[in-house]
Amino acid sequence: MRNAPIDADNRVPALVGGQRFSRELPWYRGVKGQAMEKESTALCQFVEQHLFSSPFSMALDCHSGYGRKDHVWFPYAWTEKPFPHLAEMLKLTKLFNQTYPNHTIYEFEPQSLHYTTHGDLWDYIYLKSLKLEGRLFVPLTLEMGSWLWVKKNPRQLLRFFSLFNPMLPHRHQRILRRHLLLIDFLSRAVQDYQNWVPTGKERIKLAREAYQHWYIEKND
Repeated sequence: MRNAPIDADNRVPALVGGQRFSRELPWYRGVKGQAMEKESTALCQFVEQHLFSSPFSMALDCHSGYGRKDHVWFPYAWTEKPFPHLAEMLKLTKLFNQTYPNHTIYEFEPQSLHYTTHGDLWDYIYLKSLKLEGRLFVPLTLEMGSWLWVKKNPRQLLRFFSLFNPMLPHRHQRILRRHLLLIDFLSRAVQDYQNWVPTGKERIKLAREAYQHWYIEKND
């Protein structure tokens, strides 16, 4: 998703960070100054109409990416600056790890630890949500490591589309089943947000801890 009118505040990786050269190449941003694509506009409108009306909401964007591990990424993609709801993300991460102490599937991190991009739609929507008083919207991205799929089926390397998708039907179904636990957990977290979203001194403490963990220790 590189179609939003938002520019990264530092250098981005070639192509992956968004490009305006050609729509024939992946990660096309569109023509500068023109309106977003219909699909992008529709997504923004849906979130504003159905999620912004709630005091607390989350979105989970599921797609494949590089690597061997699955990541749950949170904003930002356009900057390495920490986003305002670090405390909530650390509390959610701790809650997941306490609920499933033996899991080895997910790494919860800000996307900017890996790379930054132009035109991220979730950054754009999240920044709009900050203008709403009494509303908290947290967009998450489930970045599924696709190298394991390629390792099991090397023929996928012959086509660009299959680099990021498990092509065999049984493997595709297995991947979908793998993440039901996470989706169920997030659904329950949204329903029960009043019992875990931090406030007051706890929120201040968690924000400091989160900054130390994700922006200091991870960069050492």
